[in-house]
Amino acid sequence: MSLTIAIQAQPLADSLNAYLRRLPPDVRVSLSTKSLTNNVTFTHRADERVPSASVIKLPIMIEVMERVKAGTFRLDAIHTLNHAEKVGGSGVLQTYADQSRVSYRELLRLMMVESDNTATNIFIKLLGRDTVNQRIHTLGLAKSQLNRIMMDTLAAKQGRENYATAQEMNVLLEKIYRNQVATPKLCAEMLDILKQNKGELTIPRLLPKHVVVAHKTGTLAYVRGDAAIVYAQQPFLLSVFVEGVPTPDAERIIGELALICYTYFSH
Repeated sequence: MSLTIAIQAQPLADSLNAYLRRLPPDVRVSLSTKSLTNNVTFTHRADERVPSASVIKLPIMIEVMERVKAGTFRLDAIHTLNHAEKVGGSGVLQTYADQSRVSYRELLRLMMVESDNTATNIFIKLLGRDTVNQRIHTLGLAKSQLNRIMMDTLAAKQGRENYATAQEMNVLLEKIYRNQVATPKLCAEMLDILKQNKGELTIPRLLPKHVVVAHKTGTLAYVRGDAAIVYAQQPFLLSVFVEGVPTPDAERIIGELALICYTYFSH
């Protein structure tokens, strides 16, 4: 790291460390942020393996697009929805009539924008859990893992959880940003989908409304997460997972951490 970059980065580290020190001791924050234009980074418990919630849908999307690149999957192909596929939680497909015809492109959009659990499970069944995990490992991620479908309460009770780390989610986002997965056209499509995410309670929470955020959120009773590319004056990566506090408090913490990062990367 050059002296210039080290000097620039210090105020960011000071601000984030000061904020993190003020949090109650039972709050567990995993955070990784990185400029996409220089070497400024900050991490805090970034390699801790945490329950991923719906942030795990990010590598599922990448596997879909890798299949498209390989010519073994068509986004314009049609899926016929049946009743047995529908699950609760987030998403709109559970309200669709049986035998509804939905393109896989729309299913992909619903999985990422609406965090639709039914769409996610359709893709996990289609792609294969082991195949998604192989893709995760191929991309250099050692700790993130897809272990169960969405809304599998029995698996959750048995301790079979999906996992991610803040650092590894940033790795995935940077690969999309730099066209290092699938094809440049498909990376552009993934970014467009991520920019449509409707979750505004976490990273976008306190940012100016004009700021574009390409991100994937995740929520469980015991973890709140968000993994994003924030298009500030200096675009930056930010992935945060918060455990140990009620969801509204976790959302506030993520929003405040995002504002600290945005303020730094906007100057």
